[in-house]
Amino acid sequence: MTQPNVSKRVLLKLSGEALMGDLQYGIDPVRLREVAQEISQAATDGTEVAIVVGAGNIFRGVSGASQGIDRATADYMGMLATVMNSMALQDALNKFATQARVLSAIAMHEVCEPYIRGRAIRHLEKGRVVIFAAGTGNPFFSTDTAAALRALEIGAGQLLMGKKKYDGVYTADPEIDPSATMIDQISHREALERGLRVMDSTAFALCMDNGLPIVVFNMSAPENIRRVLRGERVGTLVTSGSNGRG
Repeated sequence: MTQPNVSKRVLLKLSGEALMGDLQYGIDPVRLREVAQEISQAATDGTEVAIVVGAGNIFRGVSGASQGIDRATADYMGMLATVMNSMALQDALNKFATQARVLSAIAMHEVCEPYIRGRAIRHLEKGRVVIFAAGTGNPFFSTDTAAALRALEIGAGQLLMGKKKYDGVYTADPEIDPSATMIDQISHREALERGLRVMDSTAFALCMDNGLPIVVFNMSAPENIRRVLRGERVGTLVTSGSNGRG
């Protein structure tokens, strides 16, 4: 199988759990440093890295809504939690001498920059890591959707989806079907037709409609973040071509 061309500019989507390590919630300083080091190494090698971080380690809007909080309010709370994770990651990257900027969809000038598309692209062109915070700035949209939207806005060549438990996309849920096997490469349309859950459905539709390739990989495996950012073949590749090619 031929190695696909990897764009110099990518968007990395990390779940909030990526920063949690073995803790029950919050940010594990050791894991935060490991993640930042892998991103820093890739950025030093010349990859233009944009990042969207979830907030599952602090607060989930859907979970908050299920506990009686108004859904829109709960989603806004989740967006604020992503800002906390983004600031933590920015600080960790700076300690590796990697310049990073947090751009938030909700204005909070005292702690980060407002999201402006042209500014984000300019930061990337200057070799800075850009961290998009506060999702899309709107309730009822997940950070998966924010990642797909920002990837398209900045012209990223790939959307890299880091998962905590699985190595890629499987033929079925491995927790339900022990015979499920990982798929190396598949098209957007086939994944949709087979009902394979790659990401949030709204986010997936954005990627499919715009032909944005997705790489789904295990972010917990040592060095996987660095490897996928460098363009090594890791996990499952989802592309727009038939049978996953093209």
